[in-house]
Amino acid sequence: MGNVLLERDEALAEAAKAGESARSGNGRWVLFGAATGMGRTALLEEVVRREANDGGMRVLHACCSPEESEFPFALVRQIFSEAEGGGGDEGDVIPFTDPPADEEQRIFHRLVIALARTAGRRPVLLAVDDLHDADPVSRRWIGYLARRLAGLPVLLVLTECHEKAVTSLPGATGTSVPLRPLGPAAVARLAHTDPTRSRGHGADTAELCVQASAGNPALVHALLADLREGPPPGRLSDLAGRRYRNAIGHWLRARATPRSHRVALALAVAGSGPAALGGALLHEAAGLGPAGTSAPCPLLSHPLAREAVLAAADPAELDALRRRIARLLDEHGAPAAHVAAHLLHIDRPGEEWMTQSLEDAAEDAVRDGRTDEATALLRHALTAPLSPGRRAGLALRLAALELPLSTDAGIRRLRAALELHADDHERAAVAPALGAALVARGRTDTAMHVMRHVGSGLGDDEVVHVLQTTAAVMASHDAVAWRNAVARMRELAATAPLTIEPLACGLVTEYEAGAGRLSVAEVLTHVLPRLKAPVDSRIRTAWLGSAATLLQWADRLDEARALADECLPAPPALPDLTDIGRQCLISVRAEAALWAGDFRRVIAENTPLLDACAGQGIRMPHVVSMVALAHHELGHRTHARRLVAALDEVSADSSWEWNELRYARAVMHTAEGSWQDALDDYLSCGRGQSARDFVSPVATPWRSGAALALVGLGQPARALDLAEEELRHARTWGTPRAVGRALRAHGVATGCRRGLDSLHEAVAVLRQAPAPVELIETLLDLGHARIAAGNGRKGRDDLYEAHTLALRLLSPDPAGRLVRATENALRTGGARRANRVATGSAALTGAERRIVELAATGQTNTEIGAALHLARRTVETHLTNAYRKLGVTRRTQLASRLDGAGTVPASVAGDVAALA
Repeated sequence: MGNVLLERDEALAEAAKAGESARSGNGRWVLFGAATGMGRTALLEEVVRREANDGGMRVLHACCSPEESEFPFALVRQIFSEAEGGGGDEGDVIPFTDPPADEEQRIFHRLVIALARTAGRRPVLLAVDDLHDADPVSRRWIGYLARRLAGLPVLLVLTECHEKAVTSLPGATGTSVPLRPLGPAAVARLAHTDPTRSRGHGADTAELCVQASAGNPALVHALLADLREGPPPGRLSDLAGRRYRNAIGHWLRARATPRSHRVALALAVAGSGPAALGGALLHEAAGLGPAGTSAPCPLLSHPLAREAVLAAADPAELDALRRRIARLLDEHGAPAAHVAAHLLHIDRPGEEWMTQSLEDAAEDAVRDGRTDEATALLRHALTAPLSPGRRAGLALRLAALELPLSTDAGIRRLRAALELHADDHERAAVAPALGAALVARGRTDTAMHVMRHVGSGLGDDEVVHVLQTTAAVMASHDAVAWRNAVARMRELAATAPLTIEPLACGLVTEYEAGAGRLSVAEVLTHVLPRLKAPVDSRIRTAWLGSAATLLQWADRLDEARALADECLPAPPALPDLTDIGRQCLISVRAEAALWAGDFRRVIAENTPLLDACAGQGIRMPHVVSMVALAHHELGHRTHARRLVAALDEVSADSSWEWNELRYARAVMHTAEGSWQDALDDYLSCGRGQSARDFVSPVATPWRSGAALALVGLGQPARALDLAEEELRHARTWGTPRAVGRALRAHGVATGCRRGLDSLHEAVAVLRQAPAPVELIETLLDLGHARIAAGNGRKGRDDLYEAHTLALRLLSPDPAGRLVRATENALRTGGARRANRVATGSAALTGAERRIVELAATGQTNTEIGAALHLARRTVETHLTNAYRKLGVTRRTQLASRLDGAGTVPASVAGDVAALA
């Protein structure tokens, strides 16, 4: 009992003072007012114990109860039954009905006289517990008595729940003592002296009790009793016992006033997060009218207490309250997420504003990358009574979120959306999304059937053209369908409306470029003007996907990425995979970053999507390949192999994406020296590309890779055949990247002096391209070839330059594949002198600096030679050395390097010096 009375010294002292006054003949009253569970009864019993033992007072005890609150004089009858030993004249005058006013006064007077007579023999302590539950007549008599205590040896000690206080007592003869919640120190003391401490979680217990009890002793003890059976919980359902929950539930159902009941429910529903209600809004939500305020309840700031209140509440009452709170928040302009947080708990959001709030909150969640939350919101919105069109629109949006997580679930949702529409135009709006999902699932033939079926019932030529061009993009994932689609696009490009023609032309251009019939210059004349032309909004992303693909092949990487970034959200938000154009743009964004050597960007932008697709989601072989190659370049070989191995090629179709996967796998085998495995994958990629009429090396230069593998296997003649064929196609296309790669393979396969010439040309060509990986690899081959030919000095210069570029490419963590390869090359090439790695503008010789300064202004090599009276070959040699020292690959980068920006740190130079 003593533990409950922590921090009750003031109340006990007030009672002792009043008792001393009563014993001296001057009666006093003391009222202990507090909320339920604050220890009113325990305090009253302690006062009774002290006054009966130490003060020698006679105790008359009465306890009120709600069950007797309707019986007149029920409390009085308890008192005088004890006073007279169960009978007497006073008992005879106490009626069982509510008397008239004049008769009530006579009864009250006689009862006071009787009490005075009893107190005259021995001072009396009249202890009344829970006065708020007393019958009205008895409460009036208590007030009558309190006004006449001055001349009586009577101590009147009462307890009352302040939430239900109705009795008014005169201040002249007594005082009210409010019982405040226990402070954190007192609660912690209770917790630390409890047996739960021996279970090894005393500190956690103390903290939980402080927060989840709000200083209420009854709740502290209930919680401690529950914790004896288990550790501190995270949720109410984790609490081992049920005493804490029952204590709060009992108060809510039986002890709380109607006002307190409503406020507690409103606080519990509103919670304590950003959507919490306060002030007048909480007052109105609790159903207390539009004016006024309600003070926050410290107890309900803890989730355990809120959960306990919600568990004890009537479900229908909670549902109505949540609807009221959601509407109030919506009317007051709260964020959609705050409104939706309450609507999620309603069985069926039956009004349009509710559905709209859920949809708006879902869109916000999508933008923030909270896909699971957005999915839950849209699923709940679909439980509302909706028109077919509204339901189809929500189903379409939900399918876009479900598709990465579960392809089959997304497809089912899209089929349902398609079937909801009876109108052909509305079906035509849904069909491309279903087709894109089916393509992503590897079911291109089914996608084509859906597009044809929906288009066959249309009489609108413009919509038919939209479906045809969109279907042609999907057809690129199937070799046979792709040829047929291109044939239709050729016909359509000549007759289609101006807003449809760019996509039809773009698709034909893709095919012709892959078939080796167009040069990069010709492709750009097709693409660039059409980027400025108007395009139908329904095919805009598909057109941008085609244009971005061609720009990427043309080494216009920044422009290709810009088109992708225009349509794709930034991570961690996931792109809409029900849009076939966005599927294409995802691939372009990833591959353009990979080609530019921005490996970390490839991983950062695409890992959230791949993580979402893990399990039952879309396989996305091309994006997996790009991320795997990025990890491979950064030195994460095990992770890279695991990524490609996770794709089951047994179910692979003829989509170009699987050819990209085979090529990526071959590249990794090549880096590891697994020549036969590499050759097998390169040739498999070649067969897949040939089946699609794709012979150009612009996307997957499999012949160059196979040639290098064949050289590794000791078959240079066969390698040379492939390399020469590759070089012929590369020169037709004409980008420095494609030509440089092919020249490298040709040089390695040829060997001897002719091979050196090809490698030297390859380096010169690749310096003009945004192709850092290809340049470094070619420099390594050139350096090895020169050293083998007896020109060790120039060969090591090539290796040093390759190493410098590799360090710069992989900064700030230079631990990737190319750094390891260049370090090994320097060791085997006999590198000795640390000063050969001097880099930056300070490392330039006087002649090199003069030439670089002129080149940075845009002058050609011929113009520089004429100005400085040097041979063009000399200018080229100086520029080559300057490129290596400045760590650049293009003329346009020279100006930014002249001031020393981007120089390799001294620690890097030291690493190279240590190679000797």
